[in-house]
Amino acid sequence: MTSARPRISKAVIPAAGLGTRFLPATKATPKEMLPVVDQPAIQYVVEEATAAGLTDVLMVTGRNKRALEDHFDRNYELEDALRRKGDSERLARVQQSTALATMHYVRQGDPKGLGHAVLCAEPHVGDQPFAVLLGDDLIDPRDPLLTEMIKVRERHGGSVIALMEVAPEQIHLYGCAAVEPAADGVLRVTGLVEKPPSGEAPSSYAVIGRYVLDPVVFRVLAQTAPGRGGEIQITDALQAMAADPGLGGPVHGVTFKGRRYDTGDRADYLRSIVRLACERPDLGPEFRSWLRTYVAEELPRLD
Repeated sequence: MTSARPRISKAVIPAAGLGTRFLPATKATPKEMLPVVDQPAIQYVVEEATAAGLTDVLMVTGRNKRALEDHFDRNYELEDALRRKGDSERLARVQQSTALATMHYVRQGDPKGLGHAVLCAEPHVGDQPFAVLLGDDLIDPRDPLLTEMIKVRERHGGSVIALMEVAPEQIHLYGCAAVEPAADGVLRVTGLVEKPPSGEAPSSYAVIGRYVLDPVVFRVLAQTAPGRGGEIQITDALQAMAADPGLGGPVHGVTFKGRRYDTGDRADYLRSIVRLACERPDLGPEFRSWLRTYVAEELPRLD
């Protein structure tokens, strides 16, 4: 019965990547700290986790990632300066990040892939189901994907991955899932392959950066050999679990059709900033007015 399944309260956020696509900006600044309007990308991800009820967050970091810990910690000098200036609005925004969740950190000493980063979380997570949120994928809070995935786990057990239909010429950029219909409009994942070559993908369903995982994944990852790129792939571990439902339950997929911002891609990062700025009540009216003028008058000169 679903009532016997433990409640999910822990989230794992792998954040040890080097951010090479954004060099030289990420030479000394973690890519997760790049601002999306006026808030670092990583804060959007933590806010998504807490909105889904996950109040215990473990961040898997690496070298030169101290800024991540500092951002979610108190800054007494800054807070005191804002308080003395009477700037209550900025003070509240600065304090917001420190009150989101109980934050924990562990280092991924060797860059052995996403699967290895998840495996680093085992001592903290233990034998509980947990969520994994990749920092490059920002999901609009109006589209509560993670909340829906947790509900699917509560109904069906096992593990749940987020899927998104993409064009055939883009599927080689993602992990890809072979699927079949299951109950409640959910998809049953029957197989997974990491970044298949064009024409060899089993479907148009791409795996995006949200997972709700059964703790058996740690045992599977520990036995998973390096795969594509010489790295331990979470996709390979989930493939083993999908092929053997007795190994921690089935793997289900939730199709996402909402608003997603891929801040790991430079062009989509810029689009994310424009879209979110346009929707901000404090910035939107003036920014949209400028943008209309730019598109109508200045942009044609660049063509």
